[in-house]
Amino acid sequence: MPPNRKYNVGLVQMCMGPDPEANFAAAVRHIRQAARLGASIVCLPELFRAQYFCQREDLRLFDLAEPIPGPSTTKLAEVAHQLRVTIIASLFERRAPGLYHNTAVTLNAAGEIAGVYRKMHIPDDPLYYEKYYFAPGDLGFQAVDTEVGRVGTLVCWDQWYPEGARLTALKGAEVLFYPTAIGWHPAEKEEHGKAQYDAWQTIQRAHAIANGVYVAGVNRVGREQGDVLGNRAAGPGLEFWGGSFLADPFGRIVAMASHETEEILVGEVDLALLEETRRNWPFLRDRRIDAYAPIASRFLDAAPGPLSREGPK
Repeated sequence: MPPNRKYNVGLVQMCMGPDPEANFAAAVRHIRQAARLGASIVCLPELFRAQYFCQREDLRLFDLAEPIPGPSTTKLAEVAHQLRVTIIASLFERRAPGLYHNTAVTLNAAGEIAGVYRKMHIPDDPLYYEKYYFAPGDLGFQAVDTEVGRVGTLVCWDQWYPEGARLTALKGAEVLFYPTAIGWHPAEKEEHGKAQYDAWQTIQRAHAIANGVYVAGVNRVGREQGDVLGNRAAGPGLEFWGGSFLADPFGRIVAMASHETEEILVGEVDLALLEETRRNWPFLRDRRIDAYAPIASRFLDAAPGPLSREGPK
């Protein structure tokens, strides 16, 4: 018989202001609200303590980083223990002088660090200058046990890579959480905005289908210029498109937020549905693991074909 077990997950779609401590306090309020709504696991957006500072390269912004364990994990652990919920929090990690990571921490309902994941794929695009701040993750893809189920966390740019989703699912994750900071360049929104959001949601729904798991994309929302520590990026900034959602193992949307406002989404994870979906669409069973070694190559250059003996025509 499939496991007859269900639990609720909470996705916090929030705005960030210029004061990190105010953002942290708001995040705690949102966690409490999600717990009141019945969530057993609550996920915050990427780098929730500050506005998205990677819109420019500025040495002073490394001062935002903190160790793990550190002040944020200590405070969030108290909240997790008090509410008896698991919290997934994305933090700017100071690992050593000059060595920083974009890191997601899973704190269980006992207030303990159950997992630490360092973002593996680091972008470097206009207004997303993350390679300046973050070293690539070196802890691999992970799944961790919580009081209600086994989950995996990846971060933002990771969501475009099927390899990360697959490896996390192969480690037994029932839900893939993607804390995210993604939005529109204001000048591009009218022409490309809908297609960009649709691509973002589609790739993650595809991860859900291909792996037979639930997928949660947890985004921030609102216009930001990286206003933090008394300075901001030049230009119009980024409009974070919200649109957080939870998809089931067949890619259907369980819950979705708007593009404009803060919201707390609570959606149900049903392990019986996960089992049923995988029985009917047994993608993991039919994988040709004997044929996938080339996936570890950067690119597979085409081998030259046989030369024609006839010469040019």
